Amino acid sequence: MFQFDSGGALMATNLPFPKHSGKVRDVYDLGDQFLIISTDRISAFDSILPSGIPDKGRVLTATSEFWFSHLSGIRHHWITGDLPPGLLPDLIDTSPLVGRSMIVRKAVVVPYECVVRGYLEGSGLKEYQNFGQICGIELPAGLVQCDRLPEPIFTPATKAASGHDENVPWQRMADDIGPPLANELRNLSLDIFSQASTYAQQHGILIADTKFEFGFADGELILIDEVLTPDSSRFWPAADYHPGHPQQSFDKQFVREWLIDSGWDRESPPPALPIDVILRTREKYIEAYQMLTGRQVPSIYVEPGSDF
Repeated sequence: MFQFDSGGALMATNLPFPKHSGKVRDVYDLGDQFLIISTDRISAFDSILPSGIPDKGRVLTATSEFWFSHLSGIRHHWITGDLPPGLLPDLIDTSPLVGRSMIVRKAVVVPYECVVRGYLEGSGLKEYQNFGQICGIELPAGLVQCDRLPEPIFTPATKAASGHDENVPWQRMADDIGPPLANELRNLSLDIFSQASTYAQQHGILIADTKFEFGFADGELILIDEVLTPDSSRFWPAADYHPGHPQQSFDKQFVREWLIDSGWDRESPPPALPIDVILRTREKYIEAYQMLTGRQVPSIYVEPGSDF
């Protein structure tokens, strides 16, 4: 029912309900609701790695729960983090699901990722360097890597069934789903980003960029999926911010750097991660959550070599 790797990370779940699995989350259809379980899987360069990051799923779930409750005036899909009584037989040990489960409203997903960028990095940096703009939005000349933009910009992306998502101009999104909905998504995304950025900076974190997903439930446009986590966002420590080069970040940078240095060709199955990379990545995810919320992450992880 639960599959763990050798380091104790939860890699897969198998519950008796219709299931869809993404790179990180297992989604179960409960009829009128979804059960979303965040595993400890981690992906890089479009591949799921054979090593997980213990407690990562708990961090993602707890971070999303925090933002869903903190954001003002934003309708969303979160119902509860508790499993419904009687959902699974009493004999099944459900402790691996504690802290990583979300019961949510069902929604028809809008087929675009709603990306907001406050700083110049990633694919936005490459597009700016080549064309002086991002998704058709002209930017001032002379910006350097990780510069703060004059104001946050909305740069939607298609949701690719396979391969890479594609950054597109707002007009293409509007032509596809209609200008009223495209405007509403842009305004909602910028509002959420503004609220979250102000709060995060007060707690020592810069949100460089993030992506939101939205859907319709009972005719209502709501925020869905995870929100403002280290998996869906670039979080930078505000105290160390200096533009002109890559920033330290609270995400899987240790994983990416190790994979690049390992010589992996990105075509063959990815290699297992060394324990130090796993632990350093885990620490960064937890540090971001604790800085944002002042709370501890519920954990059942025991480091290798520790006494049970």
